[in-house]
Amino acid sequence: MISLDWTLFLQFGNFIILLVILHFLLYRPLLRIMEERRQATEGGHERARELEDEIQSRIKAYRDKLHEAKTRASEERAAMRTAAAEEERRILAEAQQKSSAQIQSVRDQVAKQAEEARKGLRSEAQDLARQVASKVLGRSL
Repeated sequence: MISLDWTLFLQFGNFIILLVILHFLLYRPLLRIMEERRQATEGGHERARELEDEIQSRIKAYRDKLHEAKTRASEERAAMRTAAAEEERRILAEAQQKSSAQIQSVRDQVAKQAEEARKGLRSEAQDLARQVASKVLGRSL
């Protein structure tokens, strides 16, 4: 059985002194270390959030640049197609002009040769007609 005498107060005092000593020697450093760990953990989480935000912003910037590059490439492709079409039209028009000029030159040449052939044939026809007439009439014309 427990007796209630002056030793109880002495044990109670020792307990209080022990609590104070433990508070300064054990609890306070332990709480300080736990607080530092908590802050380090929260700091790590905060740093991870910051890094995640930075990564997301870089990914967005990369996607924006990629989209811009694709847009520029399609615009340049369209411009090149337009320029190629213009060049094709120019080359075709030039070729058509050259072919028209050559065709006209050939036509003129053929017409000139045909005219020369007609003149030659007329003179030959006149000579033949004279010969036939002289043979039919029996005298020279």
